[in-house]
Amino acid sequence: MDADRIVTNKLREHSKLSGEDIAELRSFSFALRELADQEDLIRQGDEPDRSVVVISGWVARYHLLSGGQRQYLSFHMPGDWPDAQALFLNRMDHAVCAIGPALVASVAHKELTRAISRRPTLGFAIWRETLIDASIFREAITNNSARSKPARMAHMFCELFYRARALGHVRDDQLQLPVSLVQLGEALGMAIATVNRTLLELRASRAVDFRSGMLTVHDWTRLCAIGEFDPGYLHLKKQPR
Repeated sequence: MDADRIVTNKLREHSKLSGEDIAELRSFSFALRELADQEDLIRQGDEPDRSVVVISGWVARYHLLSGGQRQYLSFHMPGDWPDAQALFLNRMDHAVCAIGPALVASVAHKELTRAISRRPTLGFAIWRETLIDASIFREAITNNSARSKPARMAHMFCELFYRARALGHVRDDQLQLPVSLVQLGEALGMAIATVNRTLLELRASRAVDFRSGMLTVHDWTRLCAIGEFDPGYLHLKKQPR
C-alpha cells in the first residue's frame, strides 16, 4: 500500500477528508527508510525536519533515563503516524525506535506546512492525530498508576488489539505483536518476574494469551472487563469489526 494511502486511511479513522484533502496527501513526496531492530528513528533531543508513517513492522516511543533504562510510552503499528507532533515541536522530548525490522516513509515538515496552509481541514486532521496521541498518553498514566497488574496488562492488550483491528491487522483473533517480555515490563512498570506472573493470571482467565510475539484474544468481552477498557479515548469514528 502506498504511503499516501496509508496516511489517508489513518486520518480518516477520526476525521472527515474531502477529495481535495486526499489529493493534497497524494501529492506528498515520501521517502522510504528501512530500520533494523532497536534502531532509533528519532533520538531524544533531536530537532527533526520530517514526520514519518509506519509502512511495515512496529516502532515504539520511549524515554531514555539517565541510567540507560527505557520507559516505553507507546507502541505503533503499520498505518500509525507516531511523530505527527514533531511538526509542532522544535525539539523531541522522547525517542522513537524500531521493534524488530520496520519500514517507514517520511515527508518534510516544509511540505506538510505548505499543505496545511492550502487545506486547513487537513491541518485540523493532523492536529487531531496529535490530540488523540495525548489522550492515549493520559490513559497510559491512569493505567500504570491506578489499575491492578492484571488489569494494567489486559488494558494494554485491549488497546493494541482494538487499534490493530481498526487498521486491518488482526486475523482470526490474532495479532502479531513483536514486543518482548522485557519491553512489556518497561512499558507497564513491571519487573520481568511480575510480567510472567501476570501473564499466567491472564492465561488462567482464558481471555487472552501472549506467546512468542503472538497476541491471541479468546474472549474479547472478558478481556475488556479485566482491563476496564473503554475505547472512547481512541476517538475512532466507528467501532472496528
